[in-house]
Amino acid sequence: MIQRIQTIYLILAAAVSGGLIFLVSLWIDGEGNEVVAMDESSYFGAFVASALLSLVAIFIYNNRKLQTVINRLNILLNLILLGVFVYRLLTMSGETAVSEKGIGMLLPILSIVFLVLANRAIRRDEQLVKSADRFR
Repeated sequence: MIQRIQTIYLILAAAVSGGLIFLVSLWIDGEGNEVVAMDESSYFGAFVASALLSLVAIFIYNNRKLQTVINRLNILLNLILLGVFVYRLLTMSGETAVSEKGIGMLLPILSIVFLVLANRAIRRDEQLVKSADRFR
C-alpha cells in the first residue's frame, strides 16, 4: 500500500486539504484580520471532505476502479471549491470586504494536481496488472 506512488500523492493531497487549511490564510479582510478556513464553516467542511476522500482512497487500494472514481469525485469537489473562491474574488470589491488575497485560495489547485497524478499512477498500475494477466 505505502510503496505505491499514488499513495504518496494521496497523502500529499490529504495534507494539503486537511493540514494546510490551519496554517495559511484564505484572505485578509478590511480590518486586517486573517480569515482561515476554520472561520467559514462551508469552506472548512469542503476541505475536510476533500481530505477524508483522499484518505478513503488510500485504504481501498485493492479496488483500483473505485479508487479512481473517488479521486474524480474529490477533483470535482476541489473544482467546485475553487469556483466558489474565484466567484468570491470577482464579486467582492477591493477594500470593502477583502483587502488582501491569501495563498490559501490556491490550495484546491495544489490538491487537484496531486489527485490527477494519483489517478495517472493508478491507471499505470491497472495497465501493468492487465498486461501481467495476459502472460498467464
